[in-house]
Amino acid sequence: MSVSALELLLYAGAIFILFLTPGPVWVALIARAMSSGFHSAWPLAMGVVIGDAIWPLVAIFGVSYLVSLYADFMIILRWIGAVMFLGMGAMLLWRPDKKLAHDSRLTAPGMWAGFVAGVLVILSNPKAILFYMGVLPGFFDFRTITAVDIVLICLISMAVPFLGNVILALMIDRVRVLLASGAAIRRMNISAGIALICVGVVIALS
Repeated sequence: MSVSALELLLYAGAIFILFLTPGPVWVALIARAMSSGFHSAWPLAMGVVIGDAIWPLVAIFGVSYLVSLYADFMIILRWIGAVMFLGMGAMLLWRPDKKLAHDSRLTAPGMWAGFVAGVLVILSNPKAILFYMGVLPGFFDFRTITAVDIVLICLISMAVPFLGNVILALMIDRVRVLLASGAAIRRMNISAGIALICVGVVIALS
């Protein structure tokens, strides 16, 4: 084991911040929790775990190789991420009254449908792609990393978002009647849209 407990703790904090940033996983989780309650949302959280295990491995084994081939890879990845955040935020602001439950791909009934939706959402989530491919290499030295380190990194990457998603689903399940009103949907979409645009701007300027 080459990484310290402090490095892992800092990484866990960064993962938590990633979770707090609105994105496609939040949209999918809120849609399912509002449409059918907690029992429909937790399978999605389980599906998200799969992607949260895959992306760190892709970063660890792929970033160093890609950077060695193409020096500007990280810069391009950062700008792609910024544009995607800005686009998602603009779409929410453009149609703030649209209810999440209108997307049947996210709210299809059944545990398996929820699990598959979670896998697809996290694997196509630009926020996760940007974080793991662009930020993870800054936390750990991939030249000295060991198998134990990789296991611990993957466990943290899975556990922190999973706990956050389950707690979020429980909270939404308790207040989904209130959140179902048009005014609440509008406020939530506007807030999420502004947050996404702010994240995109920060990424572009950093």
